[in-house]
Amino acid sequence: MRDPSIRRSVALFRAFLREQTDPEHCYRLLARDAAQQLTRYGGPLRGRVVVDVGGGSGHFTEEFRRHGAHGYLFEPDTGELNSRLNYGLSSRGHPPAGAVLADGYLLPLADGVADIAFSSNVLEHVADPYTFLSELVRVTRPGGLIYVSYTNWLSPWGGHEWAPWHYLGAERARARYRRRTGRAAKHTLGENLFPLHIGPVLRHVRGRADVTVVSARSRYWPFLTEAVTRVPGLREVATWNLLLILRRSP
Repeated sequence: MRDPSIRRSVALFRAFLREQTDPEHCYRLLARDAAQQLTRYGGPLRGRVVVDVGGGSGHFTEEFRRHGAHGYLFEPDTGELNSRLNYGLSSRGHPPAGAVLADGYLLPLADGVADIAFSSNVLEHVADPYTFLSELVRVTRPGGLIYVSYTNWLSPWGGHEWAPWHYLGAERARARYRRRTGRAAKHTLGENLFPLHIGPVLRHVRGRADVTVVSARSRYWPFLTEAVTRVPGLREVATWNLLLILRRSP
């Protein structure tokens, strides 16, 4: 697939800068972008079963449904499910109908029920990413797609709200965040954020017999999106956010 436009990358970057103050705008834009990506890789979403694992308050699931998909949200955190209600960010004030409180390590789904298993910016938040990936693969039908993106630890955004100071150490970065904002950081290394790198994940998915790698690319960059992920060392910093498109093997 050709590289995305510079205009698209700039729009996403600007939205991320407003994530703390206007999360609705940020995540609606990201959801529209993800739906467009899935369409380019796998065709129209209409009629497809899309399983959104760890999708928070449901922006992605809602967007997939707007495209005609049968979208289902599975989220383990009640706080994330109700985040719009808690912060007054939505007139609707609740997650999508049919949302399920469920652990991504053990989804309440039969084997091969999904046309697409989708996970956006979740993998760095789980202690065992490979078991999580295996569960996404399990629920995807043969020939179906698995969409996984995550922010790697050495990315400039690897420390999330306390980035880029994570390069100087997680505890120092968290302490700086508290001094600057007057509140504790949402993420704690080793509890709900883990130092996940690109090299080991690529070796893992390429070594699996149950998937083939359709694409491994930077999710947000407007150029050289696949080339940068092929360069050890450089990719750990320059990729920013790794997007994997996998196809379930027969």
